[in-house]
Amino acid sequence: MRDTRESRLLLVLLVSIAFALITMDIRGGDNSPLNGPREATAAFFGPVENGVASAVDPVGNAIAAVRESGGRHDRISELERENAELRQQLGSDAHRDSRIQQLDDLLQTAGAGQYGIVGAQVIAIGATQGFSWTVTIDAGSRDGIARDMTVLNGDGLVGRVTTVGPSTSTVLLANDPGFTVGTRLEGGDELGFATGRGDNALDVQLLNQAAQVKKGDRLVTFGSAEDKPFVPGVPVGEVINVDRTAGDLTRTVQVRPYVAFTRLDLVGVVVEPPRENPRDTVLPPRPEDEKKSAEDESDKSDTTGQGDGSGTGDEGEDGTEDGTEDGGVQNRTTPGESPGPGDSNARREQDADQDDDPATRN
Repeated sequence: MRDTRESRLLLVLLVSIAFALITMDIRGGDNSPLNGPREATAAFFGPVENGVASAVDPVGNAIAAVRESGGRHDRISELERENAELRQQLGSDAHRDSRIQQLDDLLQTAGAGQYGIVGAQVIAIGATQGFSWTVTIDAGSRDGIARDMTVLNGDGLVGRVTTVGPSTSTVLLANDPGFTVGTRLEGGDELGFATGRGDNALDVQLLNQAAQVKKGDRLVTFGSAEDKPFVPGVPVGEVINVDRTAGDLTRTVQVRPYVAFTRLDLVGVVVEPPRENPRDTVLPPRPEDEKKSAEDESDKSDTTGQGDGSGTGDEGEDGTEDGTEDGGVQNRTTPGESPGPGDSNARREQDADQDDDPATRN
């Protein structure tokens, strides 16, 4: 396009329209008038994103084939190819093991909270909502996903669903500055609101300015009306800093989230809330609790081993006494039965006693 007055006016007009749409979207929030076009865009580009995600691995496999050109370097190329295959195999095994661990952690978290989930994979980052912290997952309305559903993984709260297409959905991450979720302190009823900061920490405003909170305290989601957008009991994070400022109506603390938002892979969308509030049962065990539990198990094992040794000796003594008594019982006869060896010995002892008795001799 030639640099003319008309082209400059067109450029200014397009930039003005873009800023107007961004402003309208930000002010509209969840009720933005652009939600409809955004969902249509997700429906159109969702299959494309799925195709691109599935095509990444074959692209990596083609690199080794390109290096095999050149007649004089056939041996070097073969060694490089074998080396690349070994590296790829090791990488695939590590990726597979990581996936298995992630899936196991996700199922354990869902089971602890009694959440009904639909598993999904993150296939794109920072997609359709401007400058927001978002990811795209490969599950949509066909899988039962709807807007304002809680998203979690094996570590804790990931975010909430904001846009849904037939086969993909957009998730607003909990570290986004526009993200807010109600929280509750572990072991009590102190409530607050956690807000993202765009980094690896959350700001939590506790409603009670005099709330007793310290570094290391943990928080879970408080839950929303009708469990949307948040179900209760999902681990949020751990307090790392307490603001000591006095005079405010609320108290602010900094929380390190359990989820690593830059390393998301497998997630679960909660499609069925728990029947009862799980409260703190979904929180992971503390390291000191795990250590204490291991020590208790070790002490219990040692005590059991000593008890078994003593019990064996006692049983041996009891067995000797019981054997004597049982022998006496077994040596008893009833009329009409032939006497056994035990009876003959008893009869001889009785005859000897009678011989020694003067009354008997008389």
